[in-house]
Amino acid sequence: MNKLLRYLFFLVLVRPVVLLLLGVNVHHRHRLPQQGPAIIIANHNSHLDTLILMNLFPYRLLPFLRPVAAADYFLRNRFLAWFSKHIIGIIPITRSRSTQNVDPLKEISQALLQKEIVIFYPEGTRGEPEQLAQFKSGIAHLASRHPDIPIFPVFLYGAGKALPKGEALLVPFVIDIQIGNPLSWSGDKHQFIEILEHVFADFADKVKQQDF
Repeated sequence: MNKLLRYLFFLVLVRPVVLLLLGVNVHHRHRLPQQGPAIIIANHNSHLDTLILMNLFPYRLLPFLRPVAAADYFLRNRFLAWFSKHIIGIIPITRSRSTQNVDPLKEISQALLQKEIVIFYPEGTRGEPEQLAQFKSGIAHLASRHPDIPIFPVFLYGAGKALPKGEALLVPFVIDIQIGNPLSWSGDKHQFIEILEHVFADFADKVKQQDF
């Protein structure tokens, strides 16, 4: 039943909003993984990001797409928790460091072992519209645990203008999406973060050049 509701949600609501109200310009869609396990990493400026990313995949993969999302936000009431977990399919993660003896990456690792496609935001939270924030160490810890799983960088431009953080009114704005070649664990956490930040900075420069 939940699987059917997920299909209907994306077919009836998400796809028309993304394709008709907003519009997307996708570069190198063929680079996206066609099966799991895989990790999608993306910059994060809007609640639209997850829906836009999931909409890039064929519907047959919807049950295998698992976006990582903040437990304190998406589980804050009973309805939102049910919708987030059963319709969107989130993996809730605790952002607070006060929780002792709890592995925040455990459920993400389990999803990867089940050959699912995890959507992960290295910045850790939504930032200012179209601005990159410093990547946190979580993605390096995850990659080091699963060194053989490919990591696909995806850069989103425009979602932060269409629905910025703290806003509820959707503004029509074409979303530009850059999909990079898969990356591998480098063996060093600091070096790995630097590599990822460099890739996304290059994406941002490329998009800015297209604007002129």
